[in-house]
Amino acid sequence: MLLRTKYLIYIIVVHLALIVLTWLVLQENKIGFIVSELFILGSALVAYRLYVAFRQPSEFITAGVEAIRDKDFTVKFVPTGNEEIDGLITVYNLMIDQLRQERTKQAEQRFFLDKLVEAAPIAILIFDYDDRIASINPRASQLLSVHADHVVGRPLSELGYSLLTQMADIADGQSRIMKPNGLETYKVIRSTFIDRGFRRSFLIIEELTPEILATEKKAYSKVIRMMAHEVNNSIGAVNSILTITESEIPESDLKQAVRVAIDRNDRLNRFMRRFADVVRLPQPNLVSTNMTTLVQDVIRLMQPQAEAVNVTLTVVPSTTSITKTIDVAQIEQVLVNVIKNAIEACRPGHSVEVVLTTYQLLIRNNGEPIPEEIALSLFNPFFSTRPSGQGIGLTLTREILLNHNFTFSLQTEANGWTVFAINW
Repeated sequence: MLLRTKYLIYIIVVHLALIVLTWLVLQENKIGFIVSELFILGSALVAYRLYVAFRQPSEFITAGVEAIRDKDFTVKFVPTGNEEIDGLITVYNLMIDQLRQERTKQAEQRFFLDKLVEAAPIAILIFDYDDRIASINPRASQLLSVHADHVVGRPLSELGYSLLTQMADIADGQSRIMKPNGLETYKVIRSTFIDRGFRRSFLIIEELTPEILATEKKAYSKVIRMMAHEVNNSIGAVNSILTITESEIPESDLKQAVRVAIDRNDRLNRFMRRFADVVRLPQPNLVSTNMTTLVQDVIRLMQPQAEAVNVTLTVVPSTTSITKTIDVAQIEQVLVNVIKNAIEACRPGHSVEVVLTTYQLLIRNNGEPIPEEIALSLFNPFFSTRPSGQGIGLTLTREILLNHNFTFSLQTEANGWTVFAINW
C-alpha cells in the first residue's frame, strides 16, 4: 500500500472518530457541539490540503521517473512557488539537462565511431558479449570475401572461411602475422573494450601484401640489376678474347676447351637474362581476347609434353564465350608456366585439367600434393623445390597476374587435387 493511501486512511479514521466522540460527549451542549464540528471540519480541510501538498512532490517524481524510463530527456517542470517543491524541481531539471547532454554526447561519439569503423581502410570485426560476430565493416567484407549476413551472429570457429577460422584461437591482446595461401600476408590484432560494464572483443586485420611485395621487388630488382651489369660486362669482354683466341689457334684440345668456355659463358648470359626479365617485365599491353581460344592454343602447345610422361591434359571450356582484356603474350606465359608445373607434379596415369569459367580459370592436377610448409613459400621470389630450379616461373607468374590486377591462389584441396586459381 502506498504511503499516501495510508495517510489518507489515517486522516479519515481520526476525523470520523472525533465526530463520533463529539456526538457522544457534546450532544446535549448544542453550542459546544457546533463549535466542535466546525473545528473538526476545519481540521479535515487542513489535513486534505496537507495531503495534496504531500502528494505533489510524489506526482513530480512519478512523472520524472516515467520520462527517464521512456528516455525522454526533454521533459522539464516549471516552479510552483512552493519553496520545498521548487527545490526538488530545480534538482530534477539540472539532472535532466545533464542526462540530455551526456546522451547527446554519447550519440555523437557513437555516430562518429560507427562512421570511422565503416570508412576505415583496415578490416574490423566486432564481437558481442558471447564472442559471436556482432558487426563487420565494408573493408572486412571486401578483404575476406564474405557477406555480413553470413557471419553476423556466429563465432569464428563455426565459419567455413579458412582465414577467419585460423583467427579463432587468437587471444585478447595478441597479434599474429598470417599467410593463408603463401602470397597474401595479414597482420591480425585482437583486443577488447568495455561496453556497459562488460568486456567485448574486436579484431583488426591489416593487409600487408602490397607493402611486402613492393619491398621484395625493390630489393631483388636492385640485386639482379647489379648482378646482370657485372656479369654482362665481364662475359662480353671475356667472350671477345676467347673468340679471338679460338680463331688464332689450330684444332686441338685447347681450341675445344676455349669453345666450351665460350658456350658456358653464353649459357650464363642466358641464365642472367631470365632473372633480368622479371625486373624488366613491361606493363601489360591490354587487348580484348577470347579466353577459350587462348586456353585451347596453350593446351595444344603443352600436349606433347604431357603425353611424353603419360599424363592426361584436358580442358573444360566454358559454355559461353569469355572475353577478357589482357596482354596475350604475358597471360600465355603464365598458362605455360603453371601447366608445366602441374605436369611435372604428376606421375604417369595422373591428370591435369584446365577449367574455364566466367569468373575464373582453374588449372588443377591430382599429382603430388603441396606440403603445408612449402605452400607458405611458393610465391616467395625465386623459391623452388627442385634442385635445378631457379624459382623464376612462379615469380614471373606472380608479377604478370598482379600487373593485370588478377587475384590468384595455389593450394591442395581436401580432395587431393592441387588447384591454381586465377580470378578475374
